[in-house]
Amino acid sequence: MGPSEPEPPAAGEPSAPGRPLLRKLQQRLNELLATHYPDERKRPGYARLAKEIRDVTGGTISGTYLWELATGKKRNVTLEQLDILASFFGVPPEYFLNDDVAERVNTQLALASALRDARVRNLAMRAEGLSPASLDALLTMVDEARRIQRLSSPDPGRDPGAGDADDPEAGTTS
Repeated sequence: MGPSEPEPPAAGEPSAPGRPLLRKLQQRLNELLATHYPDERKRPGYARLAKEIRDVTGGTISGTYLWELATGKKRNVTLEQLDILASFFGVPPEYFLNDDVAERVNTQLALASALRDARVRNLAMRAEGLSPASLDALLTMVDEARRIQRLSSPDPGRDPGAGDADDPEAGTTS
């Protein structure tokens, strides 16, 4: 083995330092679990989750296997198992393998998660039909409230005054 090659992980080591795809599989499965079951107290155990997956998809995956995937102890997932997991969680199978797909799906999951709150839905529905300037003012107020409460930005790359990139009138001043 050359000096630039990473050393293989020790036997039984749960993480895969030189194999980011395996770490991403573990991370993405755990993100899906947290999104699907936001209240940790109501999150099913792996055996019950396996039963739910079987009931919903017709596919078989054991509770032990789910635990091994979620903890990074299992490293050899099959395409069939990825397909079963993707079907259950409502994501494309590529979500587990492709960074671009995962980023797009995570954005959609974050929106769906936020819309679970009736107050967030109510705010969004009331904002419908407002002018771009009014929407920008609301976004500024929400950003300030988040700053005061020391909450992270839900979309760190978004400039509150930039408006909608698809709308040439948005973000401009008259």
